[in-house]
Amino acid sequence: MNKPKMTTEKGVPSNSRLLMLLGQLERISGEAMVTDVEIARQLTAKILHLIQTQEKTRKEVMAKGSSGMEVILASLENSRDLQTTLNILCILSELLTVGGGRRVGGFVSKGGTAILFKLLITASKESPPSEELMQQLHSLLAKVGPKDRKFGVKARLNGALNISVNLVKQNLQNTKLLLPCLQVLRVYSSNSVNAISLGKNGVVDLMFKIIAPYSKKNTSLLKVTLDTLGALLKSKTNSRRTVDRNHVPALLAVYQDWHRNDTRQRHMLIRKGLLVCLRNITNIKVGRKAFFDADGMRVLYNTSTECLPVRTLDPLVNTSSLIMRKCFPKNRLPLPTIKSAFHYQLPHVPAGGPVAQLYSQLPEGRTPHQLHNKPLKKVDDVVDESDDNDDTEADTENDMENEEDEKDHRSANDDIETDLNKLCPREFQSRPFEELQVYERFFLELSEDFQGYNLDCAKTASTTSSSWSLSSSSASNPARPIIVPTAQALPPRHAPAPPAGEEVHVTKGQQGGFPPPASPPTFPTPSVPAPLPPLELDTIHVIKDKKDKALTPSPDAHAYPPPQTRLPSATAGLGLEQELVRVLERVALEADAPLNGGRASESGGSPVNSVRHIPSPLLVGGIASRRVGGAGSAGGSECGSEGPEEDGALLEVPDTALLLPLHDPDLYVEMVKGTRSVPQYAEVAYPDYFGHVAPTFREPLLERVYGVQRSKIFQDIERLIHPNDILDKIVYDLDNPSCPVIEDGVTLKFNSQFESGNLRKVVQVRKHEYDLVLNSDINSNHYHQWFYFEVSGMCVGTTYRFNIINCEKSNSQFNYGMQALMYSVQEAIHGRPRWVRTGMDICYYKNHFSRSSIAAGGQKGKSYYTMTFSTNFTHKDDVCYFAYHYPYTYSTLKMHLAKLEALRTPQIYLRQDVLCETLAGNSCPLLTITAMPETTSNDHICQFRNRPLVFLSSRVHPGETNASWVMKGTLEFLMGTSPLAHSLREAFIFKIVPMLNPDGVINGNHRCSLSGEDLNRQWQSPSVELHPTIYHTKSLLQYLTHVQRTPLVFCDYHGHSRKKNVFMYGCSVKETVWQSNINASSCDLNEDLGYRTLPKILSQMAPAFSMASCSFVVERSKESTARVVVWREIGVQRSYTMESTLCGCDQGKYKGLQIGTRELEEMGAHFCLGLLRLKRLTSPLGLRNHQHFLDVESDLMETRCKVASSCTTYVMEEDEPSFQEEVDYSAESNDEEAEAEHDAPNEPEDIPVQEPLTDLEGNHRK
Repeated sequence: MNKPKMTTEKGVPSNSRLLMLLGQLERISGEAMVTDVEIARQLTAKILHLIQTQEKTRKEVMAKGSSGMEVILASLENSRDLQTTLNILCILSELLTVGGGRRVGGFVSKGGTAILFKLLITASKESPPSEELMQQLHSLLAKVGPKDRKFGVKARLNGALNISVNLVKQNLQNTKLLLPCLQVLRVYSSNSVNAISLGKNGVVDLMFKIIAPYSKKNTSLLKVTLDTLGALLKSKTNSRRTVDRNHVPALLAVYQDWHRNDTRQRHMLIRKGLLVCLRNITNIKVGRKAFFDADGMRVLYNTSTECLPVRTLDPLVNTSSLIMRKCFPKNRLPLPTIKSAFHYQLPHVPAGGPVAQLYSQLPEGRTPHQLHNKPLKKVDDVVDESDDNDDTEADTENDMENEEDEKDHRSANDDIETDLNKLCPREFQSRPFEELQVYERFFLELSEDFQGYNLDCAKTASTTSSSWSLSSSSASNPARPIIVPTAQALPPRHAPAPPAGEEVHVTKGQQGGFPPPASPPTFPTPSVPAPLPPLELDTIHVIKDKKDKALTPSPDAHAYPPPQTRLPSATAGLGLEQELVRVLERVALEADAPLNGGRASESGGSPVNSVRHIPSPLLVGGIASRRVGGAGSAGGSECGSEGPEEDGALLEVPDTALLLPLHDPDLYVEMVKGTRSVPQYAEVAYPDYFGHVAPTFREPLLERVYGVQRSKIFQDIERLIHPNDILDKIVYDLDNPSCPVIEDGVTLKFNSQFESGNLRKVVQVRKHEYDLVLNSDINSNHYHQWFYFEVSGMCVGTTYRFNIINCEKSNSQFNYGMQALMYSVQEAIHGRPRWVRTGMDICYYKNHFSRSSIAAGGQKGKSYYTMTFSTNFTHKDDVCYFAYHYPYTYSTLKMHLAKLEALRTPQIYLRQDVLCETLAGNSCPLLTITAMPETTSNDHICQFRNRPLVFLSSRVHPGETNASWVMKGTLEFLMGTSPLAHSLREAFIFKIVPMLNPDGVINGNHRCSLSGEDLNRQWQSPSVELHPTIYHTKSLLQYLTHVQRTPLVFCDYHGHSRKKNVFMYGCSVKETVWQSNINASSCDLNEDLGYRTLPKILSQMAPAFSMASCSFVVERSKESTARVVVWREIGVQRSYTMESTLCGCDQGKYKGLQIGTRELEEMGAHFCLGLLRLKRLTSPLGLRNHQHFLDVESDLMETRCKVASSCTTYVMEEDEPSFQEEVDYSAESNDEEAEAEHDAPNEPEDIPVQEPLTDLEGNHRK
């Protein structure tokens, strides 16, 4: 007897009994299967017995190289005997049950699915068909189907759909056959075309006949039925059919029944299946309406509330939450219009863009000023009919607008620039040099000869003369009252315009231009509306303690300490740069470390040892009624007062001028005089007046509490379930000047009418819960993120909840440990003037407020998000301030610049110019800092003139206040007296624009200027009228290019709201090409890698800096940003955006801590040290005469490396850890991912990618 021609795997005995049986089966296949029926039965029975009893036989059949499966399939295809067929089906079932997808995949690859369908068609023609055969076939198909991608198509083409449907209809009481048939239908329904076809054949109604109330019988059958129905209901046609048949109330009733009776939680999958069906139905508008009409909100709310204590039931709670959030009626914000409460008339409207659209929607004959408090047709936030079209699939959140597009989530970044012509940097000669010559006045250092000056004496007028004015003269303007600090009063928001013919005093030339030069500029400056008049603060008298010898500046004469005299301070003579060198290894946030020599601690101890007396603003009476929007109270708060209120009472407060070298409350008031705001602010906020002393204690990232988001969402849903419990009381409203002040001893009082303030409306929803609405950027209807407001009238021991309900980003670092900031006036009075991180139960989630597609820039159903937090107050009747990040106002900048000027030493060359004026008439300062030449010899003068330039800018986005704190650290270092600072000044000439968007900062904008446009998107073609600061800053750089003095480094300081650490974005042709699919020659990729040097240096020096987060890819959407334009048009290879987190760090020394002003200023100083290191690397001989720098700097690098993260790889680590609970941001989703969102933790927004891959610059909008 010949041995069978069976192929075997090496190591398997060829004389195996199974192989012998398979060989015999192979020989009788074909026609012999019909004649030798009995032999076939016996052989298949023996094979089945071996497979069932011996595990090794299964391995022999499925082993690689074995042809056993082909023999079995061939026998199945040729068999005409029922018993033989059943035996073979049992063999296949045993083989595919163990081994998972690999064995099933092998079965599918050998054509097994087609053979099964063919056998099913043949068996269905029998009358009646064999029940056992149908059961076996469907059981096997149910195993194979999920692993065969073409399964649904094969079933439809073979006509198998109707066979299974008919079997179900005919065997509703036959559980044994019904179960495998339903399992196959479940797989069929995963194909959308099949689902629609099955729905037309009545399968949806058929499923509802099987679904039954609670029973301990046939639970497996019910689970499969619900899974099948859930798959069918992914089709909107089937969902609509379900609604039409009135099945929604039935589903809710069945769910309630199972919830009520499943007390031991044994059938959670059945309850989850019912919720999945409801979830899919509510993906369409009629489904949501049917659910709402059937009281589904109350049903799911009550059942979910009962499930909350049981953690294993979280999938039910999460799915219920998703359904309720979708079905929560979409509302508009409680505002008359979503455009800003303030209006500024532009000199002309841009030809295109969102601002043009905003103006184009105004009714004829009406100005924006006439309508700024009235709803605007077509641009308001009313949900229009197009927001949910039943003929299309349910919308998923499209986050392309307003920094919400996380392009690094995509495997292929379509935004990467692929045009090599655009990638290759080149000089753009777009303006003739005759136009640019007017900017020569800003570069006197390039031609200064210092003849006639004694460089050894004190400061001389020529090198310190400044066209930068501390404050605009107020003599020509009628005085009006000003309150400082914040009192409980404010004059009407819209101050009347000056009478006709009255001169408005403007100190710095025409709006949009710079001060008149010695010769008129060669380019025209269009006439624009007159700037707003400056505020009058002369009615306020700040009384100092007689012991305080500090000088008080006045509008007429500015008095400063003598040039060689430091302000009294515990750190006098010790600059920030010296701290970095001498105590670099000290952790700056140690709780037990003294603050600048003081004895402050977290709970007690004041770092301020001297006090001043000022008129208590909280005791000023008679003007409270003038404040609009319901802010404050007529009687004022009793914060800091002891005893009855008296006119002229003095309040003892800490003198922070003695502690902060660059802060002086008196000088700050003087600076406010020249600050022009659109709302005509007449108040000064306490934090800006007192200043901020960074705390010495650590502020760790807040650990997220499990279930916090879910509980907040349920509290929001409770508003709909129990509307009578909601107060809905307006307590603050900028749109309603007559909003009453509630004096009940319980309700909080709010105010935001001061420089950089942003809070538009407050609605009290519960006794201690408030909904807060932020104001849009002026001339815009969005950009809601920055907030800064005052709260008073609080009680001690009460937890207050604040909900900011009109945030726009799809995610926030508030979900990853970030907290808001709070400033307590009582704490400041007790000697602790500081911003501290505050808030508990913080989360950020999508809410039920939405805008029309027009208002959302064409996006359908654009939803707002809620940032919610709770807090307690430690002092009764305190006055507290809350802010998104550490505030840094325009007046603060002016004060700091004035103090820096006063602290200048004779060795420092400092010039402050006014680059231009903004739309509102505020001056944009330009600083020049370098070292004075050693002598007036030709060599020293030549070295002075030929120093390389470094160009720095900051604060183009008003809400990114951390950029100003970094810039403050840079400026303090540059003006320091240490050898490092001196070496840096001798190495470079610094041109600095510390605030590119003063108007936006002053008026509390988050992203735009008064033009309503993102200034960092205007660098390609800035308008001298609408974007004067960008226009003139770019002109400065163009001038430098023309005179062959292109800067060595350009860096624009920014803040990042969705990533941690500090990092840089640069520009590289090579790295951009690497991440795209374009072909480039080697000459195209010939690029100096010097652009990586500075970021690499910073990653080794600065503890907050992360090289892994840096990116050097050029994207199309960033082509009009400062970084790309300066790189491409000006030709600066080292052109960067430096992003500082608003949250904290996840690496290095500050890992797990929230970032503070101390760390931000330290980063600014480290940037300077990085430039020194860069100078040494790029010009080894340039610092030959500064050996002390080389030694100190080397020690600095070695010391820093000890505390720095050792990881310098370019592979990004995961930016955010996974949450314990999911954070759902896609409540509109109807795809398969929606279920996964509730069954598994949601991945964070920032997905790890390789370092060169992405450029998420500036919240993806830089």
